Amino acid sequence: MQLALIFGIVIAAGAVIFALQNNIPVTVTLGLWGFDGSLALLLLLALGLGVLVAGLVSSPAVIRRQWAVSRLTRQVSDLESRLAEQEKRNLELAANLAAERATRPQPEPIDAPPEKPYFGLRTLLGGSRETPAPALDKPGSGDSTP
Repeated sequence: MQLALIFGIVIAAGAVIFALQNNIPVTVTLGLWGFDGSLALLLLLALGLGVLVAGLVSSPAVIRRQWAVSRLTRQVSDLESRLAEQEKRNLELAANLAAERATRPQPEPIDAPPEKPYFGLRTLLGGSRETPAPALDKPGSGDSTP
């Protein structure tokens, strides 16, 4: 904002210097109306009208932006207050839960059934160490009579 103000002051000073260096008399005619004056006065008048028009054109956007900022600021403050209420409620609930756990007796753990021993594939195919695995007959050997 300050940079825009400085930029505007520099532009205005340049326009004034330009207008003062061009101070010859001119006649401006618009329809039936005519005006005699110096070029410097007309240039400054045109600059003033340009600033006025730019201000009128940009004012709705500025007003909308200010309304949006104020609305968002209200929303932020409302949400912050709701957050504070929720944090307070969470602390109350945590305290109630701790008190409830302290007053309620702890249940005894349920005895799990004993685990069944795991027999892997190697144990099933090869037999366990306790019982030897049955020997498999190889084809073409053994007891068969031709």
